[in-house]
Amino acid sequence: MRIQRIWLLIAVAAIAVPLAAQDANTPTPASAHMIGTVVDANGDTLSDATVLLRDSNQKEVGRVLSDDNGFFEFKQVAPASYRVTITAPDFADWTSPEIVLSPGQFLILSGSKLHVAQVTTSVNVSYTPEEIATEEVKIAETQRVFGVIPNFYVVYSDNNESPAPLTTKTKFRLAMKTSTDPVTIAGIGVLAAINQAGGIPDYAGGIRGYAERFGAAAADSFSDIMIGGAILPSLLHQDPRYFYKGTGTTKSRVFHALSAPFLCKGDNGRLQPNFSSVGGDLGSAALSNLYYPPSNRGTALIFRNFSITTGERMLSTVVQEFVLGKLTHRSGDRGELPSK
Repeated sequence: MRIQRIWLLIAVAAIAVPLAAQDANTPTPASAHMIGTVVDANGDTLSDATVLLRDSNQKEVGRVLSDDNGFFEFKQVAPASYRVTITAPDFADWTSPEIVLSPGQFLILSGSKLHVAQVTTSVNVSYTPEEIATEEVKIAETQRVFGVIPNFYVVYSDNNESPAPLTTKTKFRLAMKTSTDPVTIAGIGVLAAINQAGGIPDYAGGIRGYAERFGAAAADSFSDIMIGGAILPSLLHQDPRYFYKGTGTTKSRVFHALSAPFLCKGDNGRLQPNFSSVGGDLGSAALSNLYYPPSNRGTALIFRNFSITTGERMLSTVVQEFVLGKLTHRSGDRGELPSK
């Protein structure tokens, strides 16, 4: 995840002065935000389904169509009680239980499965951990600083919510999405250029040297993300994401951010040593011995790269906690964050 962290740190440096002038006491919007995905009984997404939002008096306050991926959203919703009704040709209508939206709440509406019209079914809304985790990953994959730089490994959830544990499938999906994102690849190109200017590692100069440095940076990034973000978290049942705190004293938030590379949530929801992050950094540094020039190999290289990567990770989590949360855009987001 080194390339992603470098992009994020560059972004922070670019906006440090404007941010300092902002009024920290600007109130956040009190309106709520609701999203969901329309699927059929087999779990296939349904496009062009009509989604109605009605208040407690059955007055229609919103109407949207699901997109090609079955996704829908209602923005700037006043806090109140609502029900959602979904209709689609050849399917029976689906109506949610009563939903009470609080000021600033960001709600993921799951369980909206439509059944074929000729089948009489009593729909019970149930939220399995797998469904919730999939929805959370869909949200994470839209998170970008300034709407551009990937920020997929951060959980911005309500303090009263406990995010569902990721499955092995979603851990690998998130790692592959991050590794193959065009901005990640562009970041690798920038890092290779910086290394070329500094003459590290000890490859030749010219186009050939740049290509070798690009390949080495790409291998470093991919191995770091896959080992620390998918392979070890799956084997050790750990969550590779950073959980944004957002509240409390500055001291408690700094401690939370600095401890993240060394403490993580397990899939059981409990704090435990972050063997995935540490093991990912060590594993990536060790693999670099396979393709770095002979003069840049050895045990000393492994621990030097490990120390650099760990330091970058600690700085990155502090920046995440105090800066990037305000700059991270989501799907349909205008720059404001969901309620914490």
